[in-house]
Amino acid sequence: MGAAHDAASDPPVKSARTTVVVGRLLGAAFLICFGTGVYSHLLQDPLPWLPMPTRPVELFRFTQGLHVIAGTAAVPLLLAKLWTVYPRLFTWPPVTSVAHFLERASIAVLVGVSLVEVTIGLMNLVQWYAFPFPFRATHFALAWVLIGALAIHLGVKLPVIARVWRRQPGDRADATGRFVSRRGFLAAVGAAAASAVALTAGQSVPALAPLNVLAPRRMGVGPQGLPINRTAAQAGVTETAVAPDWVLTVTSPAGSRDFTLDDLRSLPQAEEVLPIACVEGWSQSASWRGVRLIDLLDAAGAPEPSAPLRIESLQERGAFARTEMPPQYARDPLTLVALELNGGTLDIDHGYPARVIAPGRPGVMQTKWLRRIEVTA
Repeated sequence: MGAAHDAASDPPVKSARTTVVVGRLLGAAFLICFGTGVYSHLLQDPLPWLPMPTRPVELFRFTQGLHVIAGTAAVPLLLAKLWTVYPRLFTWPPVTSVAHFLERASIAVLVGVSLVEVTIGLMNLVQWYAFPFPFRATHFALAWVLIGALAIHLGVKLPVIARVWRRQPGDRADATGRFVSRRGFLAAVGAAAASAVALTAGQSVPALAPLNVLAPRRMGVGPQGLPINRTAAQAGVTETAVAPDWVLTVTSPAGSRDFTLDDLRSLPQAEEVLPIACVEGWSQSASWRGVRLIDLLDAAGAPEPSAPLRIESLQERGAFARTEMPPQYARDPLTLVALELNGGTLDIDHGYPARVIAPGRPGVMQTKWLRRIEVTA
């Protein structure tokens, strides 16, 4: 991201050189967020003609952790970027020509969308939805607007960026401003971004778990040593999940069959270590035990799925009370209807009596409190 000018009177910390240095890092963070965000969106709203990978099993854990880490680092970078250019955002007259108006308009869009994106992204991490619009759809749409505005901005400012991309002969790397040197300013920005990451990334990076003091969830903290997003009480299933007449219904063009919990336990059991990875950025691997989904479908007399499965939860309301599972996940031998977690019966907050766990899928798609699985074709 560039700058409007490089006037000799500018303090070094607000010069075009400083703006470009910070802008390079901010632009990289935005691009990482965009790429990983598109991948997350495709997992949650898959395209019929685009199969998504089930291996490696940690893929979504990595991409979504990277998404949130880059977004967290973008906060101090964005504030620093605005600090280096804000005097030029309020120059007078604000518009001098049609071309200048278009340039200013693109900057206004870029700044506004950037601030909204990082703000609602941070609010999503703590699940505080104080805004009157759906987070996921809005966040995804604004991401495209942001990338478009960024491309326009880079195109307009390319001559300035090219001129100051590298330090020129005679340019003092530690040029002194009124209060702080350029090097000191950049070091402070880097330290702020690194600290923000180090103190939050431990919710998805095991090596940084001891430093996790700011993220809302911590590895190993929660029922059966695993964090949760939505409790049984919040989902309204505290009674239906433990009802003695609970059954899991599996339907297909070949017919329908109900499985009691004892029926599921009597089927061949498999144990797999798979991560639970949520869009809020936290993740943790755990040991899951239950019936392979492909074995359950076979026991129900259902054909091997060639179209998405429809999966329903006891949860009546919520965006993911009903989900679809692409056939490549349903056929994967690692995909389980889990009955146990970390050596014990599933806690009700983790989906008792049965839940889905599949490799490489977002946590919101790993349906808890199962009620019905439908093979559509």
